[in-house]
Amino acid sequence: MIKSIASLLLVVASSTAFAGQVNINTADTQTLDVELVGVGPVVAQRIVDYRTQNGEFASAEDLTKVRGIGELTLAKNIDSIVLK
Repeated sequence: MIKSIASLLLVVASSTAFAGQVNINTADTQTLDVELVGVGPVVAQRIVDYRTQNGEFASAEDLTKVRGIGELTLAKNIDSIVLK
C-alpha cells in the first residue's frame, strides 16, 4: 500500500514538473488540455469559451472564474501559466 501511494505521488509530481508553459490568452483547446494538469477537453473548451465571451485573462487567478477550475487546479498549474 505504501509503495502504491509513493508511486502515485511520484507520477503526479513528475507530470507537474514536466508541464510546459501555456499562454492562457492564446492557447487553443488542445494545448490547454495537454499542458494544464487536471484540465481535460471539456474544461479546456470552457476556458476558450470564457476568453471569447469575456476577453483576455488579466491574471492566472482569473481562471477560477471558469467552471471546473478551482483553487487546487490553479495551484497545480500556476508555474506553467503565462499571460503574454
